[in-house]
Amino acid sequence: MAMQIFRRFFFYLLFILSALVIGGTGTGLLILRNSMPRLDGNAVLNHLSAPVTISSGQHGIPVITANNRADALRALGYVSARDRLFQMDLMRRKNAGRLAELFGQAAVKSDIRARTCGFYKVAKAVMEKLPPEHKRYLEAYAEGVNGYIDAAPALAFEFTVLDYQPEPWKPEDTVLVIVGMFDTLTAAAEQEERMLSVMEKSLPKEIVAFLTPDTDRFTDRLLGSAESRRPAQPIPAAALETVLATHPSSVEKPVETVQLRDFATGSNAWAVSGTKTPDGRAILANDMHLGISVPNIWYRSEINYGAAHTAGVILPGTPLMVAGSNNHIAWGSTNLSGDFLDLVSLELNPEKPDEYKVAGNWQRFEQTTETISVKDAKTQQIEVRGTVWGPVAAELLLDKPVAVHWTALDGVVVTMELLELEQTETLQQAIRMVNHTAGPPLNFLLADKNGQIAWTFMGRIPRRFGNDGSVSRSWADGTIGWNGYVEAQNLPRVVNPVSGMLVSANDRRLGRQFPYVIGRQFANGYRAYRITQRLGEMKDLNENSLFELQLDTKNEFHAFYQQLALTVLSPAIIEQQPELRELRGYLLAWNGRADTDSKGFALLVEFRKHLAEAVFSPFLTACRKLDKNFSYSWTYIDTPLQAMLTAKPPRLLPDPIHYKNWNAFILGQLRQSARQLQAKYPNMKLSDLTWGKVNKAHFAHPFSRAVPLLGLLLDMPEDQLAGCSSCIRVAGPKFGATERLVVSPAHLDQGILHMPGGQSAHPLSPYYRDQHYYWVHGLPIDLLAGKSAHSLTLKPGSN
Repeated sequence: MAMQIFRRFFFYLLFILSALVIGGTGTGLLILRNSMPRLDGNAVLNHLSAPVTISSGQHGIPVITANNRADALRALGYVSARDRLFQMDLMRRKNAGRLAELFGQAAVKSDIRARTCGFYKVAKAVMEKLPPEHKRYLEAYAEGVNGYIDAAPALAFEFTVLDYQPEPWKPEDTVLVIVGMFDTLTAAAEQEERMLSVMEKSLPKEIVAFLTPDTDRFTDRLLGSAESRRPAQPIPAAALETVLATHPSSVEKPVETVQLRDFATGSNAWAVSGTKTPDGRAILANDMHLGISVPNIWYRSEINYGAAHTAGVILPGTPLMVAGSNNHIAWGSTNLSGDFLDLVSLELNPEKPDEYKVAGNWQRFEQTTETISVKDAKTQQIEVRGTVWGPVAAELLLDKPVAVHWTALDGVVVTMELLELEQTETLQQAIRMVNHTAGPPLNFLLADKNGQIAWTFMGRIPRRFGNDGSVSRSWADGTIGWNGYVEAQNLPRVVNPVSGMLVSANDRRLGRQFPYVIGRQFANGYRAYRITQRLGEMKDLNENSLFELQLDTKNEFHAFYQQLALTVLSPAIIEQQPELRELRGYLLAWNGRADTDSKGFALLVEFRKHLAEAVFSPFLTACRKLDKNFSYSWTYIDTPLQAMLTAKPPRLLPDPIHYKNWNAFILGQLRQSARQLQAKYPNMKLSDLTWGKVNKAHFAHPFSRAVPLLGLLLDMPEDQLAGCSSCIRVAGPKFGATERLVVSPAHLDQGILHMPGGQSAHPLSPYYRDQHYYWVHGLPIDLLAGKSAHSLTLKPGSN
């Protein structure tokens, strides 16, 4: 398939370039011109009640001015399709399980998962339950998308290369895109439950508790006395010693038994109230962390109709402004990082395997045949079994089938109340609206024009009974399950705290006092701790200073590992092994930050990874034997890891054959880390290896992932990136802040918003990558589009 894409793209590009070289007006040049986004002139759009103007400034950000909301949404659908249609089509295809139609066998696995989950069925069920007004809004958005598809002289080049015409956009396609974001933000809970279920069966409970806390030293500092549900435990030395004794020393360590979960979907968001600013304005800051590709996941827009004036980012394919502000309320969010999925262990009828037990009785599985069309290959059919709790997972758990009971598969957990935020005028209205909005569960932060701020939850939180959802259990006898969702009025909220600030960085914000289980694997508390610390220290809080805080690269999180390394690189060791002197100097050169010119930090990142694998792998052999795919992956892994590395229990030395004590073992891991790092950069002295040379961007277009040569035209530059997984400025080769927003309601003209890449998905557009330099180098761009450089008028056609 990769070769087919390359050939088609090559001949398409060659055709266009030939026309350009001869300077004629041939077909190739015409295709190139016609596929470019149209920014000026007039166009007809059916179903409009009155003309709509779409102006755009220096970054191609559309400013939509309409008479009413429905027309504004039609125009938004039109410009979204103009600039991002292939991205939108790819998202709905992925979630509908129809990628293999375009990409062949390579996409079949993805399609099987989407069909097994039945995301397209969920989208239809959601549509049936939406109130008429919200249905009309989604229909209006779809009319705008289809108006562009029908009228465009030529669609984006990807459609030409793949030789297909996109189907008309349907309102349920918008829901399908939202369900896809639900999947992105919450699906990790399935692997967590599989891991914990295997650990429960393989290890003593005190070891499981030690390895899976829900807290760390930074979270403890933030929450103080708020007791967690899984507090840090003392080292269970006796149990670990027994497990270690059963581990055959001659057997090599399993591969990838331990995986660090550093780049998990998440975000930063904070709000400061008017009590903290010179003129009494409240300010909100939000940067959302996801995988970064080309084009970027978000689409900037500015919308005006009636008295409403809103600016921010939408998710293409939807009319929802995910983060932004009107003149009264600003809003932003972070992933709640909770557990909204349970794997229900099924009890099968030994005499009739097509039956399972429910409430003491045998019930037949629902059987559905899904047909998957595969480009250049035979059509595949899969059988999907359904239960009263959800679809049966394709993969067994502990040799038993499990059903997936997941909020994302419930037809009532996506609603469109978030649309109403653009017209909301008071903080209390906004809180109520957020609490009643169903969708991916989020921490939601708000600021209003009167200097007030608030934090609360968006989304449905399960009310579990009989189990906390951490491990798979049978629900057959009715003693375990869910009893609906937490009522909107019972969701937690904080309004106008005395401190004058609210911070969310995917960290655990609640303790055991909250009666419902939210989850276990929240983010390590360092980002939230650092943000809170800096906000308390800063004297001049304004949009610019909060934007600078979003770029903070201070990294106290890795300081433990620097001190650990320097401890084993003692003067006595250096005297015995002079070759280690350079290593010590390299670590001492670290400036405590993840700047592009920071030295030593790359080794600390590698060192921590090696330590986690080396320390814990020997204790997890039984898990690996029970499940060959098992891996230990825990966001709070540093809590037990640092406990072991600090206490250094002699009888728990992970590798006593090769090392006589813990210091020798730690030094061995440091040496291995340095060798591995040096092997990756053989032409560079370790002392010259800066973080920027390691942390390089690789933000790729879907085509260049299949054919790397296409990256020369389609990908963003491989810039050196400041920031890291544990910094406020989250940044990795394929992951990072997908936008940075700072705004105060009623002061939108002073707001800041930038993002990687640009507005347009057309590689020859001036707006394809024009915001990228600002994003890489941490330079602000105005939230508002500013002076108009282009103007397009959409006029009503036949309805």
